[in-house]
Amino acid sequence: MDWTIMETTRLHRGRLLDHLQLVVRDLKASREFYGAVLNVLEIPIVDTADGYFWADELVVSSPESAASQGVATGRHHLAFQAKDRATVDAFYRAALAHGGRDNGAPGERAYHPGYYATFVLDPDGNNVEAVHHGEARRSAPSMVIDL
Repeated sequence: MDWTIMETTRLHRGRLLDHLQLVVRDLKASREFYGAVLNVLEIPIVDTADGYFWADELVVSSPESAASQGVATGRHHLAFQAKDRATVDAFYRAALAHGGRDNGAPGERAYHPGYYATFVLDPDGNNVEAVHHGEARRSAPSMVIDL
Protein backbone atom coordinates (compact mmCIF):
# COMPACT_ATOMS: atom_id res chain seq x y z
CA MET A 1 0.00 0.00 0.00
CA ASP A 2 1.42 3.43 -0.93
CA TRP A 3 0.71 6.02 1.75
CA THR A 4 2.51 8.95 0.07
CA ILE A 5 -0.68 10.60 -1.20
CA MET A 6 -3.19 12.13 1.21
CA GLU A 7 -6.16 14.43 1.12
CA THR A 8 -4.95 17.89 2.11
CA THR A 9 -8.30 18.79 3.68
CA ARG A 10 -8.10 16.18 6.45
CA LEU A 11 -5.43 16.25 9.13
CA HIS A 12 -4.70 13.73 11.87
CA ARG A 13 -3.16 15.09 15.04
CA GLY A 14 -2.01 13.70 18.35
CA ARG A 15 -2.47 15.45 21.66
CA LEU A 16 0.87 16.99 22.64
CA LEU A 17 2.38 18.60 19.54
CA ASP A 18 0.70 20.45 16.74
CA HIS A 19 3.80 20.16 14.58
CA LEU A 20 7.58 19.84 14.62
CA GLN A 21 9.82 21.29 11.91
CA LEU A 22 13.25 20.04 10.92
CA VAL A 23 15.36 22.24 8.64
CA VAL A 24 17.76 19.92 6.82
CA ARG A 25 20.85 20.33 4.65
CA ASP A 26 19.74 17.91 1.90
CA LEU A 27 15.97 17.88 1.36
CA LYS A 28 16.14 15.12 -1.28
CA ALA A 29 18.07 12.76 1.04
CA SER A 30 15.67 13.52 3.89
CA ARG A 31 12.64 12.97 1.63
CA GLU A 32 13.98 9.54 0.68
CA PHE A 33 14.72 8.61 4.31
CA TYR A 34 11.45 9.86 5.82
CA GLY A 35 9.43 8.59 2.85
CA ALA A 36 10.72 5.07 3.48
CA VAL A 37 10.35 4.96 7.27
CA LEU A 38 6.97 6.72 7.36
CA ASN A 39 5.64 4.39 4.66
CA VAL A 40 6.42 1.48 7.03
CA LEU A 41 4.39 3.29 9.72
CA GLU A 42 1.55 3.92 7.21
CA ILE A 43 1.92 7.70 7.58
CA PRO A 44 1.45 9.55 4.28
CA ILE A 45 3.77 12.34 3.13
CA VAL A 46 2.53 15.42 1.32
CA ASP A 47 5.11 16.87 -1.07
CA THR A 48 5.08 20.57 -1.90
CA ALA A 49 6.85 22.71 -4.49
CA ASP A 50 7.95 25.15 -1.77
CA GLY A 51 11.09 23.44 -0.45
CA TYR A 52 9.42 21.31 2.20
CA PHE A 53 7.27 18.23 2.76
CA TRP A 54 5.07 17.23 5.68
CA ALA A 55 3.57 14.17 7.30
CA ASP A 56 1.05 14.64 10.07
CA GLU A 57 2.89 16.66 12.76
CA LEU A 58 6.31 16.59 11.07
CA VAL A 59 7.46 19.29 8.61
CA VAL A 60 10.85 18.90 6.91
CA SER A 61 12.24 21.83 4.93
CA SER A 62 15.38 23.08 3.26
CA PRO A 63 17.14 26.20 4.60
CA GLU A 64 16.04 28.02 1.41
CA SER A 65 12.35 27.32 2.00
CA ALA A 66 10.06 30.12 3.14
CA ALA A 67 8.91 27.60 5.78
CA SER A 68 12.32 27.86 7.52
CA GLN A 69 14.44 30.67 8.89
CA GLY A 70 17.44 29.74 6.75
CA VAL A 71 19.35 27.69 9.32
CA ALA A 72 19.49 23.92 9.82
CA THR A 73 17.84 22.97 13.11
CA GLY A 74 20.63 20.80 14.49
CA ARG A 75 20.22 17.46 16.20
CA HIS A 76 16.94 16.35 17.71
CA HIS A 77 15.36 13.16 19.00
CA LEU A 78 12.03 12.12 17.39
CA ALA A 79 10.08 9.04 18.43
CA PHE A 80 7.42 7.56 16.16
CA GLN A 81 4.80 5.14 17.49
CA ALA A 82 4.73 1.70 15.88
CA LYS A 83 1.72 -0.62 16.00
CA ASP A 84 3.80 -3.72 16.84
CA ARG A 85 7.32 -5.10 17.12
CA ALA A 86 7.38 -6.21 13.48
CA THR A 87 6.79 -2.59 12.45
CA VAL A 88 9.72 -1.45 14.62
CA ASP A 89 11.90 -4.05 12.88
CA ALA A 90 10.68 -2.97 9.41
CA PHE A 91 11.29 0.70 10.30
CA TYR A 92 14.91 -0.12 11.18
CA ARG A 93 15.49 -1.99 7.91
CA ALA A 94 13.87 0.78 5.83
CA ALA A 95 15.93 3.45 7.60
CA LEU A 96 19.23 1.68 6.96
CA ALA A 97 18.31 1.04 3.32
CA HIS A 98 17.51 4.74 2.73
CA GLY A 99 20.38 6.70 4.20
CA GLY A 100 19.91 6.12 7.92
CA ARG A 101 22.66 4.91 10.26
CA ASP A 102 22.31 2.48 13.14
CA ASN A 103 22.02 4.09 16.58
CA GLY A 104 20.46 1.11 18.41
CA ALA A 105 19.13 -2.08 16.81
CA PRO A 106 15.55 -3.17 17.58
CA GLY A 107 15.10 -4.63 21.02
CA GLU A 108 13.60 -4.34 24.48
CA ARG A 109 14.58 -1.24 26.44
CA ALA A 110 14.52 -0.79 30.22
CA TYR A 111 12.22 2.27 30.15
CA HIS A 112 9.18 0.16 31.10
CA PRO A 113 8.05 -3.46 30.56
CA GLY A 114 7.18 -4.07 26.91
CA TYR A 115 9.11 -1.03 25.56
CA TYR A 116 10.47 -2.28 22.22
CA ALA A 117 12.34 0.27 20.13
CA THR A 118 15.01 1.02 17.57
CA PHE A 119 17.13 4.12 17.04
CA VAL A 120 18.63 5.39 13.78
CA LEU A 121 20.34 8.59 12.71
CA ASP A 122 18.71 10.39 9.78
CA PRO A 123 20.85 12.05 7.05
CA ASP A 124 21.29 15.14 9.28
CA GLY A 125 22.20 13.21 12.43
CA ASN A 126 18.81 13.46 14.15
CA ASN A 127 18.16 10.49 16.45
CA VAL A 128 14.96 8.91 15.11
CA GLU A 129 13.20 6.21 17.11
CA ALA A 130 10.37 3.82 16.39
CA VAL A 131 8.74 2.43 19.53
CA HIS A 132 6.06 -0.09 20.42
CA HIS A 133 4.96 0.18 24.05
CA GLY A 134 3.51 -3.32 24.27
CA GLU A 135 -0.08 -4.41 24.40
CA ALA A 136 -2.40 -1.47 24.95
CA ARG A 137 -5.75 -0.14 23.76
CA ARG A 138 -6.09 3.38 22.38
CA SER A 139 -9.20 5.43 22.96
CA ALA A 140 -8.86 6.69 19.35
CA PRO A 141 -6.26 6.26 16.59
CA SER A 142 -5.87 10.04 16.20
CA MET A 143 -7.73 13.29 16.35
CA VAL A 144 -9.24 14.16 12.95
CA ILE A 145 -9.49 17.76 11.77
CA ASP A 146 -11.61 18.36 8.66
CA LEU A 147 -10.83 21.65 6.97
